[in-house]
Parts: sequence; structure tokens; C-alpha cells
Amino acid sequence: MTVRLTRPEGSEPQDFALSRRALAGVSAGSLFFAGYAPAALAAQAAPIRTDAEGLQVGDVTYPAPDGFQLPAYVARPQGDGPFPVVIVVSEIFGVHEYIRDVCRRLAKAGYAAIAPAFFVRVEDPAPLSDMARVQEIVAAAKYPQVMGDVSATMEWASTQPWVRDDRMGITGFCWGGKVVWQACARFASLDAGVAWYGRLAPSAEATPEQRVAGEPWPVDLADDLKCPVLGLYGEADRGIPLPSVEQMNTALQRAGRTDSGIHVYPAAPHGFHADYRDSYREADARDGWRRLLELFDARLKA
Repeated sequence: MTVRLTRPEGSEPQDFALSRRALAGVSAGSLFFAGYAPAALAAQAAPIRTDAEGLQVGDVTYPAPDGFQLPAYVARPQGDGPFPVVIVVSEIFGVHEYIRDVCRRLAKAGYAAIAPAFFVRVEDPAPLSDMARVQEIVAAAKYPQVMGDVSATMEWASTQPWVRDDRMGITGFCWGGKVVWQACARFASLDAGVAWYGRLAPSAEATPEQRVAGEPWPVDLADDLKCPVLGLYGEADRGIPLPSVEQMNTALQRAGRTDSGIHVYPAAPHGFHADYRDSYREADARDGWRRLLELFDARLKA
């Protein structure tokens, strides 16, 4: 196992600058692409930049069930802890600066945040501009592999002396939002999940092959959820129409999951939390983050 954790005194603004150099590749001493995913980065973006003061941050690797040494980014408060864990599941662009910043935000709130790199067995999608290639890479991350990686992350975390291994949650964005529903239906060791605009059901235009490839769909998992899940979705999300959101809420009600449900933000598009993209909606992102912390604080810090 490789472990490379640093204990910084605090970052300077230039550490997170949106420069050509930062977008050119992997930073020295890091397992991950240094900047924001160029395939989605807005020219006028002014992303939130969370420093690492008071945190311990860095890269680790640990074995997945298939023997792959899975890289992950870790951010946690300094000190002995133990801290509750939140697994952070990326969008299709992998572990780039936006996902690392989310981890640091969670660490500032008292959590040990771990973002596994689910896609790098094939290739790191973060530095790529070719969306067709990004989609190929993401399509190769099948359900058994992804669930194995989530399991490996929880197992590795449980061996760390600074982890409270009886309090674990998961959050994810877009592709990662769907993973949240799937993981919370599979693992009893998860205590809460927050899914940001993850697909809930196959589209009406999906081919039989696409329907099978996307299984299990969250709408079919309501009965299997092991913990509360909060969904945060946008009314104007063209990829996740409101009927599928209503279908998911109905499934949750039928399953008696009164502790789970979906909050829909009026007029919000897909990716409204992604502050490096044109889709960012600050008020909705802030409210969603507030709701996330309310759920995690109640379920993971008790």
C-alpha cells in the first residue's frame, strides 16, 4: 500500500489557479490531474477554493477486490480523531480539483473524506477534452467493479486509527449520484447517502443493451436501501426528467422509506453544484450543501 499524506501549513491562492500549466497534467508528487476537468470547465468559472489549513490531505492507494491498487484522495481534520467518514464519488471526470475541493470542504466540517479514482484502470478522464473517450472510460467501470471499489474504500478506512468506522456516509455527483443509491442499497455499513442528480431510471430512448448496462437502477432499489438517502435534483435537468424523479419518490413511499426522498430545485439544471461549470447555481448549491451537512451531522456525528 502506498500512502502519501501531507500536513500543510495552508495553501496559497496560486496553488489552485486555473492556469494552462495546471490544466496540462498531473502535479509533481500527486497521483491525480492537477486542475479542473477541461471538458467541462467554463471560461468564466470562479470555483470555490478551500484551503488545507488545519487539514491533513494527500493521496493513498489500497487494494481493490480485483487486486488493483486503487488511488484515492483523502482530506481530514488534523488530529487523532476519530472522524466519521464520507466517501465522495466523482462525476464522469474522475478525481479532479472540484472533487478534491469537495473533500476539503467536508474535512473542514469534521469528516474524513475519501474520493476513490474509479476510472483509472482504463485511463484518467480528468485531463481529457474528448467527451467520446471520457464516456468510453466511464462505461468500462461496471457495477461489480464500482461496488468492489466502494467496499475496498470502507475496508481501508476502517483500518485507519483516525477513522470512526461505525459512522460512514457517501455522497456523489452525476454518475456518482447513481452510485450513491446503489451503494446504500448494498452496504449495511453505510449510515447515510446524499445523491446529487444521479440518474434514477433508464431514459425512454434507451436501448435494451443500455437498460441492462445501467442495472441496477435506483428506482428498483428502494426496498433494499440500508440507510436514509437524500436526493438533490434540478427541475430543468434535461437528462433526468421529473417523471423519473416522481417515480423514485413513489418507489420510496411504497417501500416505507420515510427517511429518504428527493428535493427538487426549481429551474436548476444538471450539475448545479459544480462551481467550475456553466451549470453552477450558487443559491441551490449552498442550500444543497446545507441539507447534506444536516443529514450527515445527524447520522454520522451522533
